[in-house]
Amino acid sequence: MRPYKVLIFIACVMACLGALCVVLPGRIVLGERTLNWPTLAEVFGESEYSEYSEYSEDSDSIAEFPVAPDSLLADTTPSVPTPVIPHITADSTTDSRIFLQPFYASLTESSERVVRVLHYGDSQIEEDRMTQQIREALQAHYGGAGVGLMPLVQTIPSLTVKQQLRMNGRFITPAQGPQRYFVYGFKRNQRADGLYGPLGQMAVMNDSLVKGSEDVTAICKPQSGNPRYSQWKIFADTAIHYSLSGDTVQLKGHGNVYGLSQESPTGVIVDNIPMRGCLGLIFTKMDSTQLTTFCRQENVRLIIMQFGGNAIPSNKNPGTISGIVKGLREQVQHLRECAPEASILFIGPSDMLTQTDGVWQTYPMVPYMDRLLRKMAYEENIAYFSLYSWMGGRGSMMRWQETGLAGSDGVHFTRSGARKAGKAVAEWILEGMSATTSLNDELME
Repeated sequence: MRPYKVLIFIACVMACLGALCVVLPGRIVLGERTLNWPTLAEVFGESEYSEYSEYSEDSDSIAEFPVAPDSLLADTTPSVPTPVIPHITADSTTDSRIFLQPFYASLTESSERVVRVLHYGDSQIEEDRMTQQIREALQAHYGGAGVGLMPLVQTIPSLTVKQQLRMNGRFITPAQGPQRYFVYGFKRNQRADGLYGPLGQMAVMNDSLVKGSEDVTAICKPQSGNPRYSQWKIFADTAIHYSLSGDTVQLKGHGNVYGLSQESPTGVIVDNIPMRGCLGLIFTKMDSTQLTTFCRQENVRLIIMQFGGNAIPSNKNPGTISGIVKGLREQVQHLRECAPEASILFIGPSDMLTQTDGVWQTYPMVPYMDRLLRKMAYEENIAYFSLYSWMGGRGSMMRWQETGLAGSDGVHFTRSGARKAGKAVAEWILEGMSATTSLNDELME
C-alpha cells in the first residue's frame, strides 16, 4: 500500500476516534462490563479533573510526586509527630462530632495562641461564602480576626476581601501577573515537585517567566464587618523580601510565593481554600514535608474537606463512585499524617438535580455517595456533616430553588443559600462541644 494511502487511513481512524470521544460519554456500562475511553481533553493532557484520571475503582493507590526539599518557611525538616487522635469504636448511631474533641480542647488555648482551621472544598465554598459563616461563629466565641490565607493572585473574587495586583506600575489582571501553578485543574499548570503550599496553588516571581514579576504589589482590603486583622504573614521562599503599608504588601525577589495571610496573633483563624472542579484527590500530590511544616508551625487543629459533588454529574456507575470514595479515604489518611494533631471534618455533597425526560430529579448517585462518605468517616474516626440529609434529602434542591437558596443549575447554592448552609455547619460544630462531652467520657472508659 502506498504511503499516502496509509496516511489517509490513519487520519480517518483518528477522526473516527475523535468523533467518538466528542459524541459519546467517557464510559458505557454493558451489563457487568464497563467500556472506558478518554475524552479529547484527556488525550491532549488538559483534563480539568486530572486528579481523577490517576484513580479508578480498580487501582490500589494514587500516584505520588517525588518529595522535594521544603521551601515554604525557613525551617529544618520536621520529624513527623505521633498522631494524638485517639481511636474510638463507633457506629452509625454515634455522634461523629466526638472525633472533633481534640479540636474542641485546642480552643481553650485560643486566648494565648492561634488555633488554625483549613477549609478545603470545591466551588460550593468559592467567594468565602460558606467559610465566612464558620469563621465568624468561631471568632465570635473564641476570638481572632482577619480572613486568613489568600493566594498572591486571586482569580475568584471574594466577599470578604478585595484583592488587586500591581506590577510594572499598573494594575493587572490575574492572567497578566506572575506565573501560577495549581495542584488541581489543568495538567499544564501543575508542578512535578509538589511544592504548592497549603493553598494548593502558588505564584512564581521571576522576571524570566513574566516581565516585571520580580516586583509585585498586592492590595488586600477587607470588605466585611469582621474584626480587623492586626498582622500580616507572608508564606514564601526566603529569597522573597517584602514591605508592608496598611492593606498593601510589596514583594521583591526571585522565588515562590505560597500565600498571604491577614490575621491576629491569637484566636481562631479560618482559611477559605476553594478548588473549582476538584474531586479532592489531590493532597497526596502536595509535598508532605512542606504541608507538615505549615500545619505544625501554624497550629492547624481542624481540617475541613468539602468534596464529592464534582463526581456526581459525570458518573452513573456505583463502582466509580466507590473508587472515588476510596481515593478520598487515602486523602484523609495522608492529611492525618501531615497534621496528626488536627481533627478532620468531611462535609458531603448537597442534593443535586438532573433533568430526565423533562423532569427534574436528584442525581441517582448523590444518596449513594453520601452513604459511602458517612461510612468512610466513621471508619477513619473523622466527623461527617451530611449536607444532603440536612437539606432534606432527595429532591430538596427543588425547594431550595423555589425559595431563592439555589441556582437554576440545580447544583450550586446562591449566596444566601451558601450563607444558610455555612451557618448550619458552624452551629453544628459549636453545639458539638457540649453534645459530645458525656459521650466522650463513655467511649473512652
